[in-house]
Amino acid sequence: MKFATILLEGRQVVAFLNEENKTVIPLNDAEEQRTGNRPFPDEMIQCIEMGNDFLNHAKEVAVWANENPGVSVKVEEIKILAPIPKPKKNIFCVGKNYEEHAIEMGSKDDIPEHVMVFTKAPTTVIGPDETVPDHKDVSEQLDYEGELCVVIGKKGKAIPKDKALDYVFGYTILNDITARDLQAKHKQFFIGKSLDGSGPLGPVIVEKSAIPNPNRLNITTKVNGEVRQNSNTEHFIFPIEEVISVLSKGMTLEPGDLIATGTPAGVGKGFKPPRFLRDGDLVEIEVEGIGVLRNTVGKV
Repeated sequence: MKFATILLEGRQVVAFLNEENKTVIPLNDAEEQRTGNRPFPDEMIQCIEMGNDFLNHAKEVAVWANENPGVSVKVEEIKILAPIPKPKKNIFCVGKNYEEHAIEMGSKDDIPEHVMVFTKAPTTVIGPDETVPDHKDVSEQLDYEGELCVVIGKKGKAIPKDKALDYVFGYTILNDITARDLQAKHKQFFIGKSLDGSGPLGPVIVEKSAIPNPNRLNITTKVNGEVRQNSNTEHFIFPIEEVISVLSKGMTLEPGDLIATGTPAGVGKGFKPPRFLRDGDLVEIEVEGIGVLRNTVGKV
């Protein structure tokens, strides 16, 4: 199932997305027609916190809704928001998790021996088709980074690698927009990674059962239709299980936590000369089994 957070008639609600017929099914609206009840929270994190009770109930509604197409709404009648519009915590981000990207950002000496982690502020998150602010007042080197993003489904600490995927709710896409000049100026990642609107997220969260092996997914980033990044998550230096295990060794992971798993080679800074984002640029990130995250850079 593909879960989306949508804006419907001024209401923020959780829905299923049916890409084949370009419709959405608002969960509570469908359940109200089915039983007269509205049991689902309207915020994705609260749904995730319900665990298997949410998934099992949602699947019942989905089966019913497929037999009763009158409950669906056309995509053009709603706005798809980021699936988690306001994360409760910073987004965990894995740095240099593809060997070729580590090399393009430096040399073979930059390939990490241990999981490298930084974070993005929650205020970076925007949804699909929203405008990425150009931030011309603070940066001249905005860059794109297409990434598979893991959504944690249940609370855990000291999670062993062989149990790590049990703690995953699903997967989405993140564009880890980065101000390279601010990274260099401040000698760390946080400011350059945390400009407002620099974390496009979505368009959906795909429940994990639909993606049996997240470590083997094609990932592609296009800028104005030109392929800039083209790889597969099988090239991770640190697979998702290891990342989750390492993060949780002394830190509690919670439902709704987001973990961006790193970007492949082909970022703007890696070109000679660099090819940074400019006003009007359209960035499209596609991850196999999830969909396409589209955003344009411009004034907000």
